[in-house]
Order: sequence, then structure tokens, then C-alpha cells
Amino acid sequence: MDSIFDDFPVPSSARLLGWEVRAVDVAAQTIEIGFTADDRFLNPAGTVQGGFLAAMLDDTQGPALFSATRGAAYAPTIDFHVVCLKPALPGRFVGKGRVVSLGKTIAVTEAELFDEGGILVARGTFTGRVMEGAMARRDTA
Repeated sequence: MDSIFDDFPVPSSARLLGWEVRAVDVAAQTIEIGFTADDRFLNPAGTVQGGFLAAMLDDTQGPALFSATRGAAYAPTIDFHVVCLKPALPGRFVGKGRVVSLGKTIAVTEAELFDEGGILVARGTFTGRVMEGAMARRDTA
């Protein structure tokens, strides 16, 4: 699959989350991202801590917008609302993101996070400040 992310350096935070592009649909403005959570992500109850779920959602919705604009724009998150729906056990996850609205200065995106059994564990709505995509391309390695 050819993707704008083929030559994009993966940020260290995304590497920690096991981030990998699974599918991109530029026309539909959607994306699927794979993640892996191990024991380092667990809270005292033995489930993935909500902040990590929020990070996975954030690392899904941002790339949805970046790929939808073919790298012309990205939108650092200025506000988000996350709902954790089910306990998330360590393992593989799939984030599904989409662009809801893209204006000149503000973007609204959504993301859902599914466990390896296909169960929806968290969802989020994000507002971002639209910026020139070249700013996102700095060397993060």
C-alpha cells in the first residue's frame, strides 16, 4: 500500500504505542492504525491506563487528517473528549479515524479504538488547529 507515511519518520511516542498504518482511504478521509499495548501500559487493575488509550486515539485521528490532505495540513490537538467504554486488556488494538470537518483554521476529527476481538473500547472527538503540513515533517528520529 502506498501511503504518505511510507517515508515519514515515526515519532518516538508513536513507536512506544506500536503504531503502524494498516489502511488509508484519502477520498473517504479515513485511516486505520494498529497499536500494541504490553505490561508497561497497565494500571493497578491490570487494564490499559486511559491515558494510553487517549494517546492511541490521538495518534489515529491526526494521521487521518494528515493523509486526507496528502500532507498539506496537520492539526495539533487543542481540545479532545475521550470516552473509555470497556476495560482494555494488553494486546493489539486497531484505531479507526476520520475527518469530520476541515476548515482554514480548525479541524474536527474522530477516532475509535477496538481491541483484537473487535470490541469498541474507547472513542474520541478532537479539535485541532490547522497548520501547514511541512511543519509536521521535521526529523523526529
